[in-house]
Amino acid sequence: MHHPGAALLGGALLTLPVLALAAACGGAAGAGHAGHTAAPPATIEQLAAKSGCRLTGTRGAEELRQGACRTARGRYTLVGFTTDQGQRAWLAEARPWGGTYLVGTRWVAVGPEPTLRSLRGELGGDILSGDAHHG
Repeated sequence: MHHPGAALLGGALLTLPVLALAAACGGAAGAGHAGHTAAPPATIEQLAAKSGCRLTGTRGAEELRQGACRTARGRYTLVGFTTDQGQRAWLAEARPWGGTYLVGTRWVAVGPEPTLRSLRGELGGDILSGDAHHG
C-alpha cells in the first residue's frame, strides 16, 4: 500500500529516510518526560518564519503539509504532521532512502547536514540520519 504522504513529497522523499530512523530511536526517549509538553507543535509557516525563509511550493494532504525553503544557509524542505503517528509512519517509509533530518515535535526539516545543524539553533529538534545505501 502506498503512503499518501510519500507521493506528496516527491523528490524530497529521497532525502527523508533519516526521519524514520529518528522516530525509531528518538520516539521512546522523549515519551516519558511529562513536563516536556508546553506549546502546541509549530506549523511549517511558523518554522519558516523562525528560520528566515519564505515557503515555496507548499503542498498539503490530510496528514501533512510541506514546503521548500532557500536561504543563505542552503535549501531544505519543511514537513509538518497532524499527528505523532503520522510523523512516525512517514519516517518509517523514509528511512530506507538515507538522508539527514532535523526532527521536532510533529515536524521535520530535510536537507544537507550543515544546513540542518545551522537551523537547529532557531528551530530546535534532533538531527538524525537515515539508512546508508548499500549496493
